[in-house]
Amino acid sequence: MKSLFSNLINLTLALIIGVALSGCTVSNASMGSSSPWSPVDLDTDANPLDIDFVDDKNGFLVGTDRLILETNDGGITWNERNLDIPSEGNFRLISIDFKDQEGWIAGQPGLILHTTDGGKNWTRLDLGNKLPGDPYLITTIDFDSAELATTAGAIYKTTDGGANWEALVVDTSGSGGIRELRRTTNGGYVSVSSLGNFFSVLSSDRETWSPHQRASSKRVQSVGEMPNGDLWMLSRGAEIRFNEDSDNIDAWSKPIIPIVNGYNYQDLAWDPAKSIWAAGGNGTLLISNDDGKTWEQDPVGDSVPTNFIRILFMDDLNSVSTKGFVFGERGNLLRWQG
Repeated sequence: MKSLFSNLINLTLALIIGVALSGCTVSNASMGSSSPWSPVDLDTDANPLDIDFVDDKNGFLVGTDRLILETNDGGITWNERNLDIPSEGNFRLISIDFKDQEGWIAGQPGLILHTTDGGKNWTRLDLGNKLPGDPYLITTIDFDSAELATTAGAIYKTTDGGANWEALVVDTSGSGGIRELRRTTNGGYVSVSSLGNFFSVLSSDRETWSPHQRASSKRVQSVGEMPNGDLWMLSRGAEIRFNEDSDNIDAWSKPIIPIVNGYNYQDLAWDPAKSIWAAGGNGTLLISNDDGKTWEQDPVGDSVPTNFIRILFMDDLNSVSTKGFVFGERGNLLRWQG
């Protein structure tokens, strides 16, 4: 009798899972035999959050707990760098960006740093109470010029080295406050609302955010740009979706679930060969070589005891080859070897 009852429970659970996954493409991702990633020893418990390079060899890494590291060998080794910021503040350095020798760092709470000599010297700018929200993303535009996005969905631009900031958004309510925000290749922005219940797009020629509904009832984790300019979406439940129509931003594919392990994905990125990488909790690092149809687990990522929160590939005129990094919590970082 107990055996019959147990079998009925198992059958019911199987039916529930089957219904829940109906309409999804689920891939049983096998473990890969090799990896293009190599762990980097940062010698810190802080979370690395962003990296950018002045040239092929020299670059900076920033993160939580006032973390700033410098490399002179293209990102193989990193050394601590001191900044002139108040010692009493537990600053979170969240964004760094260079264009030639011009560079900016955005931090929380209310921190902006500027350099014109490739990071040898940094000047701290006093934002005071001028900007709504905390700095979230900063982009170097040109000499003495940058764009700053905040956690309130405000976008500002300076053309005089940060002495003055001009608002580019007249109404931030359409952003819903942000849990995540990215700048697109055409100079616009895409953000996920603070609750993850919708995402918004800001075109480079508009002054207001355009909100869009999520693709399902599951909250949105992240939205970003594919190499062709269309969008991708990560939702809770480890779901991946791709925009299916370039003329309709709300036309989404069925959800793809590469692996069911109870952890959500935090980021998606395309490597130089246009393979797709997905990063998430508990060392989840996956690759697809066929546009998301099938997936494989990365063995190096699987061996790292951390939650991966970001994937970054950099390919610009200052680098001999593409640089790539996977950011993990508690000082974990993977470097792309190709």
